[in-house]
Amino acid sequence: MEDLNVVIAGAAGEGVQTVGEVLVETILGHGYAVFAWQEFESRIRGGQNSYTIRISEKPANAPVMGADILLALNDGAADKYGPLIQKDGILIAEKKIRDRMIPIAFSDIAEKELGNRIYINTMAIGALAAAIGMNPEILYKVLSQKFAKKGEPVVATNRIAAEKGYLLAREGCQGICPWSLPERDTRYRLLSGTTAIAMAAALAGCRFMAAYPMSPSTGIITFLAENEKEFGVFTEQAEDEISAVNMAIGASFAGARAMTATSGGGFALMVEAVSLAGMIETPLVIILGQRPGPATGLPTRTAQGDLLFAVHAGHGEFPKLVMAPADATDILRQIVRAFNLADRYQIPAIVLTDQFLMDALYSIEEIHPDQYVPEFHLADPAIIDDYHRYHVTETGISPRLYPGQSRHLVTADSDEHDFRGHITEDLAKTVPVMVEKRLAKHRELKTAIRPPEEVDVERAERILVGWGASRSALLEALELLEKNGNRTGMIHFTEMWPLPEYRFPEGKSYWSVENNATGQLARLLRSEYGIVFSGEIHRYDGLPLTGSYIQEKLQW
Repeated sequence: MEDLNVVIAGAAGEGVQTVGEVLVETILGHGYAVFAWQEFESRIRGGQNSYTIRISEKPANAPVMGADILLALNDGAADKYGPLIQKDGILIAEKKIRDRMIPIAFSDIAEKELGNRIYINTMAIGALAAAIGMNPEILYKVLSQKFAKKGEPVVATNRIAAEKGYLLAREGCQGICPWSLPERDTRYRLLSGTTAIAMAAALAGCRFMAAYPMSPSTGIITFLAENEKEFGVFTEQAEDEISAVNMAIGASFAGARAMTATSGGGFALMVEAVSLAGMIETPLVIILGQRPGPATGLPTRTAQGDLLFAVHAGHGEFPKLVMAPADATDILRQIVRAFNLADRYQIPAIVLTDQFLMDALYSIEEIHPDQYVPEFHLADPAIIDDYHRYHVTETGISPRLYPGQSRHLVTADSDEHDFRGHITEDLAKTVPVMVEKRLAKHRELKTAIRPPEEVDVERAERILVGWGASRSALLEALELLEKNGNRTGMIHFTEMWPLPEYRFPEGKSYWSVENNATGQLARLLRSEYGIVFSGEIHRYDGLPLTGSYIQEKLQW
């Protein structure tokens, strides 16, 4: 079976997400991979939102802006998302408005035959199952599991609703639904970016998280709070972002691995604390879920607009780590790595994600927790006689103890300090040494940064350069360009600062591809490597990059 893209559209409060989640579980039950992502307005009810599900035999973790099947739960959704329907695609909706469609009177049937409009969604799921060519028994099993706690009468009525939708759609499918989903033995599990971050933090040894709710990062602390017994991470909802980040710093100073999570506006409030972590050389991990700005911007949409903000966050000069995972699997690796590097170099680490990456659902075959090993770098007090918290070393990394760990006095001060941690005004000797000590860690950290991923760089003359969550879209763009006879390569960054020692191959034409308006990675690469770009592809409408979008903008 080739890729099939299903779009479920409707107003907030109409159950778009519920329909999508049940359909996803049913697809997984057939043995197929799913990639699902959402776009929604910043409102509790009304507007028009969509839940897109990409079905394939193997994971295809990139969004597609098109619909083989569009389910519209209201007239406005049909109008807004109708242009997404592919040439041979179909629409499922209440009213007959085009030739290739299946009209089903969901509202009337739910009210008159089932006694409640609440069953519209279950009928719609049944209709989608028929159009896709699913085994209805697998759907009925999923519905039984979903509604089991509500009692057998509810389960039975939902089954009847699904059967009605299935039978009506199967009848309407004659001649226009070529799809089928024969069962396979393969089994995938779903992992969202949000869940991956939370799980990875626990695997990395994180034991404390403080945060103030801010979309799209709120789900991290929610997940960890709901699963505290399983993952062992104590969570605290702070009164604001400033409190949250300082709580995390305090927990880290006290010896616990700690993190916080926010979005751009919240991170703006945290910036002074980033400098504090840099000055007192205390490990800190911050998850920065990007969304369009400035100010509140588009709080439920996606963007890659905070790269330079993260790289330059904080006053003064001190080392920090900035990373940007590519997908859910990469999140597991990069979050653990962020904690390990922050601990090793005693620095703040900022992990850039975005709304698209955090809310998307990825199909993976297995998670191997033993691959993600936490590394701890606390000093052994038993081998230390006279403890100096900021002892000057060649690498700039001093032995770190936490208060109460031993008899040694552990100090910290946000003012410039000497090697013991006491405030100093010794401008001639101590201050330059402390500045150079911190910057020595930056040089050491730079040697640990991994180079960007290269795909077909040697054989291609034109190279697309991107970062973070754009990876899947870039890979799909390469395939689309190849089909049109345009051999193209890719260089993709996930470890953003400090940038690694790296040489861009000569004799190539480079094009930056970013989910922002100003080409922030391109600006950073020009300043650090002196690279000249032949062109830049930008997307800044709040939607994620796709392979087809990149191909169309290149016009090759």
